[in-house]
Amino acid sequence: TVSSPLPRPHGRSRRAKVALGLLMTAAMAILVSLGVWQLQRKVWKEALIASIDMRSHNAPVAIPGESAWAAWNPEADEFRHVSVRGTLLHNHEVPVYGLMPAEQAGAGATGAAQGSYLFTPLQLASGAVVFINRGFVPNNKLVDAIRPAGEITITGILRAPETRGLFVPENKPADGQWFTRDIAMMASHRHIDRFAPFYIEADSAGLDDNAAPQWPKGGITRHVVLKNDHLQYALTWFGLALVLAAMSVYSIFRK
Repeated sequence: TVSSPLPRPHGRSRRAKVALGLLMTAAMAILVSLGVWQLQRKVWKEALIASIDMRSHNAPVAIPGESAWAAWNPEADEFRHVSVRGTLLHNHEVPVYGLMPAEQAGAGATGAAQGSYLFTPLQLASGAVVFINRGFVPNNKLVDAIRPAGEITITGILRAPETRGLFVPENKPADGQWFTRDIAMMASHRHIDRFAPFYIEADSAGLDDNAAPQWPKGGITRHVVLKNDHLQYALTWFGLALVLAAMSVYSIFRK
Protein backbone atom coordinates (compact mmCIF):
# COMPACT_ATOMS: atom_id res chain seq x y z
CA THR A 1 0.00 0.00 0.00
CA VAL A 2 1.11 3.57 -0.69
CA SER A 3 0.40 6.09 2.07
CA SER A 4 -1.11 9.38 1.03
CA PRO A 5 0.93 12.57 1.76
CA LEU A 6 0.07 14.49 4.89
CA PRO A 7 -2.09 17.57 4.25
CA ARG A 8 -0.26 20.88 4.41
CA PRO A 9 -1.24 23.01 7.40
CA HIS A 10 -2.65 25.86 5.33
CA GLY A 11 -4.55 27.31 8.30
CA ARG A 12 -1.48 27.44 10.52
CA SER A 13 0.66 28.96 7.73
CA ARG A 14 -1.96 31.62 7.08
CA ARG A 15 -2.20 32.51 10.79
CA ALA A 16 1.58 32.81 11.04
CA LYS A 17 1.63 35.20 8.07
CA VAL A 18 -1.12 37.32 9.60
CA ALA A 19 0.69 37.45 12.95
CA LEU A 20 3.96 38.37 11.22
CA GLY A 21 2.18 41.04 9.20
CA LEU A 22 0.61 42.58 12.30
CA LEU A 23 3.94 42.53 14.14
CA MET A 24 5.75 44.18 11.23
CA THR A 25 2.98 46.77 10.85
CA ALA A 26 3.21 47.71 14.53
CA ALA A 27 7.01 47.99 14.30
CA MET A 28 6.77 50.19 11.19
CA ALA A 29 4.19 52.41 12.88
CA ILE A 30 6.57 52.93 15.80
CA LEU A 31 9.50 53.74 13.51
CA VAL A 32 7.45 56.19 11.43
CA SER A 33 6.10 57.88 14.58
CA LEU A 34 9.67 58.28 15.85
CA GLY A 35 10.64 59.90 12.55
CA VAL A 36 7.68 62.30 12.72
CA TRP A 37 8.58 63.13 16.34
CA GLN A 38 12.13 64.00 15.29
CA LEU A 39 10.76 66.33 12.58
CA GLN A 40 8.64 68.03 15.23
CA ARG A 41 11.72 68.32 17.45
CA LYS A 42 13.58 69.88 14.52
CA VAL A 43 10.94 72.61 14.19
CA TRP A 44 11.05 73.19 17.97
CA LYS A 45 14.87 73.33 18.04
CA GLU A 46 15.03 75.80 15.15
CA ALA A 47 12.53 78.07 16.90
CA LEU A 48 14.54 77.80 20.13
CA ILE A 49 17.80 78.67 18.35
CA ALA A 50 16.16 81.70 16.72
CA SER A 51 14.72 82.81 20.07
CA ILE A 52 18.05 82.40 21.88
CA ASP A 53 19.91 84.26 19.15
CA MET A 54 17.42 87.13 19.38
CA ARG A 55 17.59 87.26 23.20
CA SER A 56 21.37 87.21 23.39
CA HIS A 57 21.94 89.90 20.75
CA ASN A 58 19.23 92.35 21.75
CA ALA A 59 20.08 95.48 23.75
CA PRO A 60 20.52 94.62 27.44
CA VAL A 61 17.44 94.81 29.66
CA ALA A 62 17.06 94.81 33.43
CA ILE A 63 17.25 91.47 35.22
CA PRO A 64 14.04 90.00 36.69
CA GLY A 65 13.16 91.60 40.03
CA GLU A 66 13.67 89.72 43.26
CA SER A 67 9.91 89.22 43.63
CA ALA A 68 9.94 87.21 40.36
CA TRP A 69 12.89 84.98 41.24
CA ALA A 70 10.81 82.19 42.74
CA ALA A 71 8.91 81.79 39.43
CA TRP A 72 11.93 82.31 37.16
CA ASN A 73 11.67 80.11 34.05
CA PRO A 74 14.95 79.27 32.25
CA GLU A 75 13.10 78.24 29.07
CA ALA A 76 11.63 81.72 28.74
CA ASP A 77 14.50 83.86 30.06
CA GLU A 78 17.82 82.04 29.72
CA PHE A 79 20.32 83.62 27.29
CA ARG A 80 18.62 87.01 27.59
CA HIS A 81 21.03 89.96 27.35
CA VAL A 82 20.75 91.85 30.63
CA SER A 83 22.26 94.70 32.61
CA VAL A 84 22.64 94.94 36.38
CA ARG A 85 24.28 97.38 38.80
CA GLY A 86 25.81 96.59 42.17
CA THR A 87 29.00 95.99 44.13
CA LEU A 88 31.19 92.94 43.58
CA LEU A 89 32.01 90.99 46.75
CA HIS A 90 35.47 89.78 45.76
CA ASN A 91 36.11 88.20 49.16
CA HIS A 92 33.33 85.71 48.33
CA GLU A 93 34.38 84.85 44.76
CA VAL A 94 34.34 81.19 43.69
CA PRO A 95 36.80 79.94 41.02
CA VAL A 96 35.15 77.13 39.01
CA TYR A 97 37.54 74.90 37.04
CA GLY A 98 37.26 75.10 33.28
CA LEU A 99 39.01 75.32 29.91
CA MET A 100 39.21 78.12 27.38
CA PRO A 101 39.74 77.47 23.65
CA ALA A 102 42.86 79.05 22.19
CA GLU A 103 40.87 81.12 19.68
CA GLN A 104 39.09 82.83 22.57
CA ALA A 105 42.18 83.28 24.73
CA GLY A 106 43.78 85.56 22.10
CA ALA A 107 47.33 86.92 22.08
CA GLY A 108 48.65 84.00 20.02
CA ALA A 109 47.58 81.33 22.49
CA THR A 110 47.71 77.71 21.37
CA GLY A 111 45.75 74.76 22.70
CA ALA A 112 43.07 74.87 25.37
CA ALA A 113 44.13 76.85 28.42
CA GLN A 114 43.36 75.44 31.87
CA GLY A 115 42.12 77.74 34.54
CA SER A 116 39.01 78.94 36.32
CA TYR A 117 35.88 80.95 35.68
CA LEU A 118 35.51 83.54 38.44
CA PHE A 119 32.04 83.56 39.97
CA THR A 120 31.72 86.70 42.06
CA PRO A 121 28.60 87.71 44.01
CA LEU A 122 27.23 91.10 42.97
CA GLN A 123 25.33 92.76 45.80
CA LEU A 124 22.37 94.82 44.62
CA ALA A 125 21.07 97.98 46.28
CA SER A 126 18.33 95.85 47.87
CA GLY A 127 20.94 93.65 49.58
CA ALA A 128 20.17 90.60 47.44
CA VAL A 129 22.93 88.93 45.41
CA VAL A 130 23.36 87.86 41.80
CA PHE A 131 26.36 85.69 40.96
CA ILE A 132 28.44 86.95 38.03
CA ASN A 133 30.63 84.70 35.92
CA ARG A 134 33.20 87.41 35.31
CA GLY A 135 35.16 85.27 32.87
CA PHE A 136 38.13 82.97 32.45
CA VAL A 137 41.49 83.26 34.20
CA PRO A 138 44.43 80.90 33.44
CA ASN A 139 45.88 79.09 36.43
CA ASN A 140 49.01 81.24 36.44
CA LYS A 141 47.06 84.54 36.19
CA LEU A 142 44.59 84.16 39.05
CA VAL A 143 46.41 86.64 41.30
CA ASP A 144 46.55 89.13 38.40
CA ALA A 145 42.79 89.15 37.87
CA ILE A 146 41.24 92.63 37.89
CA ARG A 147 38.84 93.14 40.80
CA PRO A 148 37.07 96.48 40.43
CA ALA A 149 35.88 98.21 43.61
CA GLY A 150 32.76 100.23 44.20
CA GLU A 151 29.42 100.18 42.43
CA ILE A 152 29.61 99.13 38.78
CA THR A 153 27.28 98.17 35.93
CA ILE A 154 27.67 94.74 34.35
CA THR A 155 26.09 93.51 31.13
CA GLY A 156 25.96 89.87 30.16
CA ILE A 157 23.93 86.78 29.33
CA LEU A 158 21.43 85.30 31.76
CA ARG A 159 22.23 81.64 32.46
CA ALA A 160 20.67 78.80 34.47
CA PRO A 161 22.79 76.92 37.04
CA GLU A 162 24.38 73.61 36.08
CA THR A 163 23.69 70.15 37.43
CA ARG A 164 26.63 67.81 37.85
CA GLY A 165 27.14 65.38 34.98
CA LEU A 166 27.92 61.70 35.41
CA PHE A 167 31.66 62.11 34.76
CA VAL A 168 32.12 65.49 36.44
CA PRO A 169 33.85 65.45 39.85
CA GLU A 170 31.86 66.62 42.85
CA ASN A 171 32.40 70.12 44.15
CA LYS A 172 34.52 70.24 47.30
CA PRO A 173 33.92 73.73 48.71
CA ALA A 174 36.01 73.13 51.83
CA ASP A 175 39.03 72.41 49.61
CA GLY A 176 38.31 75.22 47.15
CA GLN A 177 37.60 72.73 44.35
CA TRP A 178 34.66 73.66 42.13
CA PHE A 179 33.73 71.84 38.93
CA THR A 180 30.01 72.58 38.54
CA ARG A 181 28.29 75.97 38.36
CA ASP A 182 25.97 75.21 41.26
CA ILE A 183 24.73 78.62 42.41
CA ALA A 184 22.83 77.30 45.44
CA MET A 185 25.93 75.50 46.71
CA MET A 186 28.08 78.62 46.19
CA ALA A 187 25.60 80.75 48.11
CA SER A 188 25.40 78.22 50.94
CA HIS A 189 29.19 78.00 51.18
CA ARG A 190 29.47 81.80 51.30
CA HIS A 191 26.55 82.12 53.75
CA ILE A 192 24.42 84.13 51.32
CA ASP A 193 20.69 83.82 51.94
CA ARG A 194 19.14 86.08 49.28
CA PHE A 195 20.43 85.14 45.86
CA ALA A 196 19.08 84.92 42.32
CA PRO A 197 18.27 81.46 40.87
CA PHE A 198 20.35 82.37 37.79
CA TYR A 199 23.78 83.79 37.14
CA ILE A 200 25.10 86.24 34.55
CA GLU A 201 27.98 85.54 32.18
CA ALA A 202 29.62 88.92 31.84
CA ASP A 203 30.27 90.40 28.41
CA SER A 204 33.80 90.86 27.13
CA ALA A 205 35.68 93.97 28.24
CA GLY A 206 35.90 94.90 24.55
CA LEU A 207 39.63 94.42 24.06
CA ASP A 208 41.02 93.95 20.57
CA ASP A 209 41.50 90.28 19.72
CA ASN A 210 45.19 90.91 18.99
CA ALA A 211 45.82 92.66 22.30
CA ALA A 212 47.06 90.96 25.43
CA PRO A 213 43.96 89.60 27.19
CA GLN A 214 42.81 91.25 30.37
CA TRP A 215 41.86 88.71 33.04
CA PRO A 216 39.25 87.61 33.71
CA LYS A 217 38.10 87.46 30.10
CA GLY A 218 34.32 87.46 29.68
CA GLY A 219 32.07 87.18 26.68
CA ILE A 220 32.38 83.40 26.45
CA THR A 221 28.68 82.79 25.77
CA ARG A 222 28.16 85.44 23.13
CA HIS A 223 27.49 83.05 20.24
CA VAL A 224 25.20 80.23 21.32
CA VAL A 225 25.45 77.02 19.28
CA LEU A 226 22.89 74.29 19.93
CA LYS A 227 23.17 70.87 18.36
CA ASN A 228 20.42 70.24 15.80
CA ASP A 229 20.66 66.71 14.33
CA HIS A 230 16.92 65.99 14.35
CA LEU A 231 16.62 65.77 10.54
CA GLN A 232 19.37 63.15 10.46
CA TYR A 233 17.62 61.17 13.21
CA ALA A 234 14.28 61.43 11.37
CA LEU A 235 15.79 60.11 8.13
CA THR A 236 17.32 57.23 10.09
CA TRP A 237 13.94 56.21 11.57
CA PHE A 238 12.18 56.54 8.19
CA GLY A 239 14.94 54.51 6.53
CA LEU A 240 14.56 51.72 9.08
CA ALA A 241 10.80 51.72 8.51
CA LEU A 242 11.36 51.41 4.74
CA VAL A 243 13.79 48.51 5.18
CA LEU A 244 11.36 46.78 7.53
CA ALA A 245 8.53 47.22 5.01
CA ALA A 246 10.61 45.61 2.28
CA MET A 247 11.54 42.71 4.56
CA SER A 248 7.88 42.26 5.53
CA VAL A 249 6.72 42.06 1.92
CA TYR A 250 9.44 39.53 1.11
CA SER A 251 8.72 37.39 4.20
CA ILE A 252 4.95 37.29 3.70
CA PHE A 253 4.81 36.65 -0.04
CA ARG A 254 7.84 34.43 -0.59
CA LYS A 255 7.14 30.87 -1.69
